Amino acid sequence: MYRQVLDPLAGSLYWSALCAALPLLTMFVLLGVFRVRAQIAAVSSLALALALAVLVWGMPVSQALSGAAEGGFYGLFPVLWILVNALWIYRLTEITGWFAVLRRSFRSVSTDQRVQGILIAFCFGALIEALAGFGAPVAITAVMLVAVGIAPLKAATVALVANTAPVAFGSMAVPLTTLAGVTGLPLDDLGAMAGRQTPLIAAFIPLVLVFLLDGRRGVKESWPVAVVAGLAFALAQFVSANYISVEVTDIIAGVVALVAVLGFLRIWQPAGAGDAGAGCQDSAQEEAVPEERAEGSALMAFAPYLIIVALFAVSQLGPVKEWLGVHGLVQFSWPGLNVETTAGQPAAAMTFKLEHLKAAGTILFLAGLLTMALYRVGPGRAVKAYGATAHQLRWTFVTVTSVLALAWVMNLSGQTVTLGTALAQTGSAFALFSPVVGWLGVAVTGSDTSANSLFGVLQVTAAHQTGLDPVLLASANSTGGVLGKMLSPQNLAVAAASIGMAGSESVIFRKVLGWSLGMLAVFAVLIYLQSTPVLSWMTV
Repeated sequence: MYRQVLDPLAGSLYWSALCAALPLLTMFVLLGVFRVRAQIAAVSSLALALALAVLVWGMPVSQALSGAAEGGFYGLFPVLWILVNALWIYRLTEITGWFAVLRRSFRSVSTDQRVQGILIAFCFGALIEALAGFGAPVAITAVMLVAVGIAPLKAATVALVANTAPVAFGSMAVPLTTLAGVTGLPLDDLGAMAGRQTPLIAAFIPLVLVFLLDGRRGVKESWPVAVVAGLAFALAQFVSANYISVEVTDIIAGVVALVAVLGFLRIWQPAGAGDAGAGCQDSAQEEAVPEERAEGSALMAFAPYLIIVALFAVSQLGPVKEWLGVHGLVQFSWPGLNVETTAGQPAAAMTFKLEHLKAAGTILFLAGLLTMALYRVGPGRAVKAYGATAHQLRWTFVTVTSVLALAWVMNLSGQTVTLGTALAQTGSAFALFSPVVGWLGVAVTGSDTSANSLFGVLQVTAAHQTGLDPVLLASANSTGGVLGKMLSPQNLAVAAASIGMAGSESVIFRKVLGWSLGMLAVFAVLIYLQSTPVLSWMTV
């Protein structure tokens, strides 16, 4: 049996924390400074984490390798299972010509690519996040942004930045439900508190998106529609989280924002709409798009994505959700692991939950089969498209499995808890670092749910030790965590693969790093002020 230790290096928590940070620093430096390919950075960081787990934390070699294997399997299922099927659906639309019709349909709503970015990445992406999560919104919206002619790297960056505000309430509020489960705090209180934090992020995200797409000119010419989208989403998110239902918060917010934007465009269009795409578009890619169908309805072009939304919505209905919960879950102890936390409790990661039927990837696979039938794609052609998709993602498989293996090794050995505990030693100032802990958890695991599982109890314990509000700090773990999602190596790999540029993760990383850190700094100050009389009136 291996028991986690917080201060294995010379009995010092702080030196141990610095040591625990090395795998993450290695990953980010290799990506951001040396521009190393993501798969090499991920494998290198995994090797370092394994060495530290064994040589510093004293974890048995067999258990460290078993933990890495568990993390790698989680990378395959559900993460890569989602990505492969999402991109397979896109490839089906491409080989049948409906991809071009989809692009034409978006342009019929607005020819302004800044508006298209808001509609696709922010509004529609929020709906996909509300129902699926786990990388699906980035994979799907990045492809759709490319479909309207936005340059691939910009499409990936916009998709990642947009996938922030809805994450805490994603997958029918699974991150907050998990947080309530591990902390024992009321879900309604956590949801209400998160609903008083994330709307302040959401209100500004559309402005950031138009800046990413078209710089200062984009903000100057299209700020009204960005403000409408941001405020509509933020207000709906606040009202739903506090007064309606935590679980459907993102569905309500996404629909309200979409309706608000479409309604606003009926009375107002941004200046320079005719040439707004000049700075966003990839002319080479435009030439590569097949000739558009002479005939084809917008409904048929959107059908695969409407099928996706419909299937996810059905999966959340009471009886269906209950049946899938009973029959769609295989739970077992991962072989070769016998780990206790510092508190003497069995480590949660030793139990693997295989949700084979209710997994987002399985639902996407079913949507792909229905798309085959709708577009009359034969089995041979569909299998060939699936094989081409898997081949396209071959290096992404290495990256994602290595990153998740790294996360599991750091979690099981105690490296991640050492990092979080060191930050929790800052007393009342911990309110400033509370969202940083969540950000760190999501940056490592790529999942707000995993970060809440990992650090939820730590946040509540630190709150009791420092006299701070446990609901405030626990919710800050989730809401601060969403800002780390855009630079998680797992999500960078998903974004790069979605735009057909696997290996460009380091380029995308540099584009989103400043936004992630900048918003985190502002958000940390907000949480700190909410812990003081200045903004305490905002708390639950």
